[in-house]
Order: sequence, then C-alpha cells, then structure tokens
Amino acid sequence: MKVFVTGGTGLIGRALCAALVERGDQVTALTRQAGADLPRGARPVVGDPAVAGPWTEALGQADAVVHLAGEPVAAGRWTPERKARIASSRLDSTRLVAAALAAGGPRLLVQGSAVGFYGDRGDELLDESAAPGQGFLADLSVRWEAAAAPAAARARVVLVRTGIVLARQGGALPQLARPFRLFAGGPLGDGTAWQPWIHLTDQVGLLLLALDDPRASGPLNAVAPGSVRQAELARTLARVLHRPNLFPVPGAALRLVVGEMAEVLLASQRVAPAKAAALGYRFRFPALEPALKDLL
Repeated sequence: MKVFVTGGTGLIGRALCAALVERGDQVTALTRQAGADLPRGARPVVGDPAVAGPWTEALGQADAVVHLAGEPVAAGRWTPERKARIASSRLDSTRLVAAALAAGGPRLLVQGSAVGFYGDRGDELLDESAAPGQGFLADLSVRWEAAAAPAAARARVVLVRTGIVLARQGGALPQLARPFRLFAGGPLGDGTAWQPWIHLTDQVGLLLLALDDPRASGPLNAVAPGSVRQAELARTLARVLHRPNLFPVPGAALRLVVGEMAEVLLASQRVAPAKAAALGYRFRFPALEPALKDLL
C-alpha cells in the first residue's frame, strides 16, 4: 500500500511510518523541512500541511492518507495566539487534505482527532456514539472532524480519537514521571478524574487497523480498555518507579500555573474503545501497570 502521512516526524507519526515501512508499505511523509528525521525507507516531501502546495500531488498518488499534523496542545500556556495556532494548524490542514481526496486520488483517510471531543464528563462511560462535550478542545475536535467530512463523499474516513499516548520517546509520560522521580509526585486535582491513555504500540496498532480493515469507519476511540482515575495513575507510577505518592496537585494551583490548559489535565473522560473491540483488535497493553513497566 502507498501511504501518505502528515505529521510523520511527530511522536505518533514517526512510529507509524516505521511500522508501515517494516511491513513493506511505501511511505511518503510530509515534513516542513528538508532533512527531517524520518525512519529509514520513508520518502520525505517538503511542505506546510496548512498551506496548499506541490505536496498535494504526492498525496494524490497514494492509496491512503494518515493525517496527524497539528500544533501540540500541551506545549505551552493557552494564550489567545496559541489557541489560534492550535486550531488553524488542524482545521486548515484538514480542509486541504479533505479537498484533495474529494477531488480524486486516495479513497481512504485516517484522520487524527482527540478524546477532547467528549469534554469533561465525570463518570459517564463514553463510547464512539457519545455526544460531544463542551470547552475549547471539545469545540475544536467537533470542527476538526467536520473539516474532514468532504472526503467522505468518495473515501472511507476514520476519525481516530486519541487519548494520552504513553511513550518513552516523548509526549506526556516523561512529564508525568518527572515529579515522581524527584520524590514529589502525586495525583492531579482530587484524583477522581478518569484518565484515558494508550501505549504507543497500541496507538500505532489501531492506526494500522484503521488502514487495513474496511469495516473501520467514522469515530474510533484510541484508548486502552483499562481506564484509570488520576489517583490510580499516580499510585501506579509511584509503584513502577519505586517512589512515594505524596504530593497531590490541587486543581486551583494547576490552573494558576498553566491557565486554561488545566481543562485538559483535570477533565474526567471515561472513554471506552468499543469499536476497536467490535473489530477484534487485541491490545498489547490493555492495563496500565504492564504498560508503564514496559516504558519506564
């Protein structure tokens, strides 16, 4: 299969490109800079995914597109300018990709999205049929997924709603583990919020499932079945790292430090991978402690 990947130099995209090359697919990765660090065997194409350019010609020659490009959500305080960049990087690029598919070429789009779609929902069990929530990320996720809709006129579209991806190479896990390594770890908020997570191996596995299984369509929750509350996440991190779990971070203090971005860190989202289960996906890491032991 010829696969065109945007966001191929990111945490998820790089791992996906490596897995695709390893199994024999022809991979073209869109990158903003020549000489970007891509897995051996992936062909780079230089361009800005939010700006129309010659890269759409390479996209048109592919069998499938995996669109993962977007400004990192948790890379800094949510100033109005950052929120605008977060939104435009997703919406503008998705509109271009969807328009390219609607005009011809690939008949499969695996589109990035986020469990932020569901907002803060307490103890409610959320599968792919759940309605969207409220807040910046929920509103953005609704618009993000809607931007991919034109592609559905002629292509199979899978909307991969991803939770927190745990990986040793980067992302959230090193930041979560750092306070524990310094003997200052503890849960965020009151510890009752549900935290949807997924091991990077299973994140890639679900993206491959979305590419390969013609039954996959529409929303697909990319989260492990072993959902945990913040308190259990903190206890498990402490146990795996052989550190104490002593210092909870009050929600008010977190909001003072990171501002509106605390919405992401404190939201309770009990998300279930219902479609993945129905499609027969077998998680390599369905439970948190084995996942953390593998990574840490």
